[in-house]
Amino acid sequence: MNFINKVLETIEKKNSLLCVGLDTAKDKIPPHLLQESDPIFEFNKQIIDATQNYAAAFKINLAFYEAYGIEGWQALKKTFDYLPSDVIKIADAKRGDIGNTAKMYAQALFDDLGADAITVNPLMGHDSAQPFLGDPSKGVFFLCLTSNPGSQDFQHFSNGEQKLYEKIAVSVNSWNSNNNCGLVVGATHPEELEKIRSLTPQLPFLIPGIGAQGGDLQKSVQFGTDLNGSNALYNSSRAIIYASLEKDFAQTAKAKAKQTRDDLNNAKI
Repeated sequence: MNFINKVLETIEKKNSLLCVGLDTAKDKIPPHLLQESDPIFEFNKQIIDATQNYAAAFKINLAFYEAYGIEGWQALKKTFDYLPSDVIKIADAKRGDIGNTAKMYAQALFDDLGADAITVNPLMGHDSAQPFLGDPSKGVFFLCLTSNPGSQDFQHFSNGEQKLYEKIAVSVNSWNSNNNCGLVVGATHPEELEKIRSLTPQLPFLIPGIGAQGGDLQKSVQFGTDLNGSNALYNSSRAIIYASLEKDFAQTAKAKAKQTRDDLNNAKI
């Protein structure tokens, strides 16, 4: 099954557009977990157990694990291995380099780590993207219009006819011969999201920014999903996983994940 079909099938089976982000930092998890031999994985394990019924995907930002060296990489691998088979496992790595280096990144993240999809910076062009796209079952979400305020610095640049984020969307759409390309578009840009969706009606979107960053959930669902109200994954990290720092953190995350899943579904109506 190609990746785009996997996204559509998973969203339908799970009845969810929610992606839970596991941006796990030791200084933010409940203090009692620090007594565990692997506090990062123990936190992730309990969050996964609590939220998996409401999530179509989990996105793991590698920076939060790389920062802890070998210990972090071990927790990262255990987390990917623990994720259930009925969700999309996204490695938020934002890689991008020349072809032979990109090939090694793809091998590390797809083959060794076990990711179903990764995030990639398309700035270096098609030859740097191609090594990630060889397996139709593995997805690549290319950065298109990010949710941070600094996206205005370069991504909105225009040559008078087309803005950079529009050029990226059109280019990635042309790379989609294996039906495994997608785009990262922030919920903080709902009007631009509508334009990007019109340019790429078949591509899945990974849409961060509906939680702590304050993106417009209603509009981002209205403009980001396809004609069937599907083909988009809405990531929420801090607002779910750090909803409580007490011993009830997992149950609180569960309630927040359910609420967010329901809000996303209701926004389609």
